Amino acid sequence: MIETLKDDKIIHMAGGRFKLTALIQKRWVQLMQGSRPLVDPDGRNELEVIVQEILEGKIAPDFSAPPDTEGEDSA
Repeated sequence: MIETLKDDKIIHMAGGRFKLTALIQKRWVQLMQGSRPLVDPDGRNELEVIVQEILEGKIAPDFSAPPDTEGEDSA
């Protein structure tokens, strides 16, 4: 499974190594908090499930800009 993480295809799908790492970490937390896998676990560990979800296009990083908080009253 580690070899799959070195593949340029999955890195490109996530938008780079950093975004891939962030996506994996975010999804891992979701799974640990009880979210259901989007692919059949079929005896795979969490990392393998997450990688398969990415490869099948079931999860992707959110490229949208963070909400603009300028002008909000911070008091």
